Amino acid sequence: MSVQVRSISNSDFDAVHHLLVTNGWAHRIGDVEDLGRLISASQRAVVALADDEIVGFARAITDGISNGYVSMVVVAEQHRRRGIGQALVEGLIGSEPDITWVLRAGRTGAAEFFAKLGFRASSTAMERPRR
Repeated sequence: MSVQVRSISNSDFDAVHHLLVTNGWAHRIGDVEDLGRLISASQRAVVALADDEIVGFARAITDGISNGYVSMVVVAEQHRRRGIGQALVEGLIGSEPDITWVLRAGRTGAAEFFAKLGFRASSTAMERPRR
């Protein structure tokens, strides 16, 4: 199985919405139009395709110079542990050494996954949670 990571296009929104809803992210995205607004407000959004099917999605907010926030990395359950998540993160953040990337690793296994990609726990981050 070969996997391709590319920038998202408007024609992908329905498939990405389905991927997110079926993989535990429904509470964060609303309907397809809400998802479109989230993606529009993100500077980077990529999808992973396997055999022309969207099996992964990731998005980030960044100034492209100094700071970035990885907001979502989602891989369809049956396609996990095959390097797709890593390919999504690499496609999303690139190799820009001057950008500090942050994220919330709140899901089971997320901290371990991101640690393998060079992220580490920070004692300097602060958070104002949503209400």
